[in-house]
Amino acid sequence: MRLTRTVYRAHNPRWAFAPESGDGAAFTGGRFNPRGMKALYTSFRFETAWLEAQQAFAFKAQPLTLCAYDVDCDDVLDLRDSGTLTAHGIAPSDLACAWKDLETSGIRPPSWILADRLIRDAIAGVVVPSFASGATPADINAVFWRWSDARPHQVRVVDPLGRLPRDDRSWT
Repeated sequence: MRLTRTVYRAHNPRWAFAPESGDGAAFTGGRFNPRGMKALYTSFRFETAWLEAQQAFAFKAQPLTLCAYDVDCDDVLDLRDSGTLTAHGIAPSDLACAWKDLETSGIRPPSWILADRLIRDAIAGVVVPSFASGATPADINAVFWRWSDARPHQVRVVDPLGRLPRDDRSWT
C-alpha cells in the first residue's frame, strides 16, 4: 500500500540534528530491528510518539524532541489488517512477542525474523499497533526500513523554519 500522512517521532534531544537517520534504533535495536539495522519508528499521533519514547521512564518524563514527518511511501504493509497478516503468513503473536526478553536470552525474536523477511520482499515499512504499556487501539505506529527525502519512500522531517540543529556542535 501507499502510506501518505503525517507521522510523529519523539526522541532524545541529543540527536535532534539527525531526526531521519535511524541511527538510534540501529544502536539499541527495537521490536522490528536488531542492533546494527537502521529503522525509523514513528507514530500516527504525537501522543503515541510520547508514549513510545517514555517506555523506559514510566514514572518520570524525560526531555524529548518531538518531530513531525511528511510521509508519501510506497511498499508499506498494514499489519493491523487480518487479511494482510493471513496473506503474508504473519502470526499476530510474532508482532507482539516479548522481543527484548527473547533477545536478552539469546533468542532471535520472531519480529526480527519477520522484519528480515519483509525487507527481502522489498517492503519499505509496516503499520502496526503500539505495544507500549498503556497503549490503546488509537495508538498506531509506522516503522520504516527504507526511507528517503523523496518518493517513492519519502519520510521527510517537517522543519520549514530550520529550528532543528544541523550537527551536534551544540552538545559539545
